Amino acid sequence: MAGDLHILVDEHAAGQRIDAFLGAQEHAPSRSACARLIDAGAVDVNGETCTSKKYTVVAGDRISVELPEEREPGAVIPQAIPLDIRYEDDYLIVLSKQRGLVCHPAHGHADGTLANALVYHCGLEHLGTLQGEDRPGIVHRLDRDTTGLMLAAKDDATQRALQDLIRLRTLDRRYIALVHGYIAHDEGTINTGIARSTRDRVKMAVSDDPFARQAITTFRVLERFEAGRFDDGYTLVECHLYTGRTHQIRVHMRHINHPLVGDPLYGKGKGSDRADLGLTRQFLHSWRVRFTHPVTGEEIECRDTLPWDLAAALEEIKDTSLGRTPAGDEIVPQLL
Repeated sequence: MAGDLHILVDEHAAGQRIDAFLGAQEHAPSRSACARLIDAGAVDVNGETCTSKKYTVVAGDRISVELPEEREPGAVIPQAIPLDIRYEDDYLIVLSKQRGLVCHPAHGHADGTLANALVYHCGLEHLGTLQGEDRPGIVHRLDRDTTGLMLAAKDDATQRALQDLIRLRTLDRRYIALVHGYIAHDEGTINTGIARSTRDRVKMAVSDDPFARQAITTFRVLERFEAGRFDDGYTLVECHLYTGRTHQIRVHMRHINHPLVGDPLYGKGKGSDRADLGLTRQFLHSWRVRFTHPVTGEEIECRDTLPWDLAAALEEIKDTSLGRTPAGDEIVPQLL
């Protein structure tokens, strides 16, 4: 399981480079490993993602490090797992991840991951390994049961450039979510800290702890559905990620009392089977990515329709629709 390291810089440590400072801390990995964590966007200073290994720490800085989960030893073996590739060139891949596919080997998932499939498709020598050779090509992650578009990189330079786009909030990632309840406003912004839950270490939680990592999600309502006998209605939303914290959309929508339909961690819990429309996983789908290609300068945009189980859930409630918003009129037909 991933852990978190929180450090308050004292005056005696001020002036050090952040990678050297972190590498000297108890329970932290080596300086070079800390440098890779900075490259991967896993280090925050005062709630903001640190973008440079050369940053000089200042007394009073609050530094948070998201340590990687336990990993299975050994190189990632190639496995012929089908990949639904939507764009590919010599530098990167945009693919649609299927339900149930873990992104990379970790404790309990030694193989059968997206990383294994990428090694089979490209060869380990043709994938970026900034995050280690057990995470070849991985730029960002989707939860195991979240579907849709994500990126992979074929070399270290492209991997670093794509991660920089995420840190600089210029990689446009849009998700579709069906949530419980009626959202009255057509759009909104959720801007909070997110940290690991103190009650359940598997979960993340909105937190005002000084070491919590800033998380920003905006959403637009696409369609609303009236309440029924076994539910309190639904709202279909498009979410735009400005940061990429673990479980961010799931945590944020639960925070505003509109948990995702079917979510086993943050949803309504036991007794909500009917309200969850038969889903056994969260209704969350990465439907669109748009970015400037870091090598060619080309504008890349890919879109992805809903998988069958999410489309079936929408079909089940279509007769209770209260109408689509202008954004819904534009987007919903592209999803089905």
